[in-house]
Amino acid sequence: EVQVVESGGGLVQVGGSLRLSCVSSAFASDDYAIGWFRQAPGKERGEVCSISSADGTTHYADSVKGRFTISADNAKNTVYLQMNSLKPEDTAVYYCVVAKTIATLPLGSWGQGTQVTVSS
Repeated sequence: EVQVVESGGGLVQVGGSLRLSCVSSAFASDDYAIGWFRQAPGKERGEVCSISSADGTTHYADSVKGRFTISADNAKNTVYLQMNSLKPEDTAVYYCVVAKTIATLPLGSWGQGTQVTVSS
């Protein structure tokens, strides 16, 4: 069973920054893909960004391009989501998903989620 654990959420003011972390037992094995998803109350879940360990390919939702950065630290078996210039509409529960490839997201192993709240 693949374990996925997110951390780093919290309360931040508009324009502030947060860094989310995702640790998984899968990172020490074969190639994988990580996706960050988010879901706000009353809204559908959406993909924020993703990264492939095979070639470092990244994808970002238009709403976060230029503000969010996904990266992987293989030595620490951790994937990060650096979130800058946060907006109230970024408020959501953020989930880390570990999958075989980017194409197979969101199918995979999900973490429990971490709450991000941006106050105006």
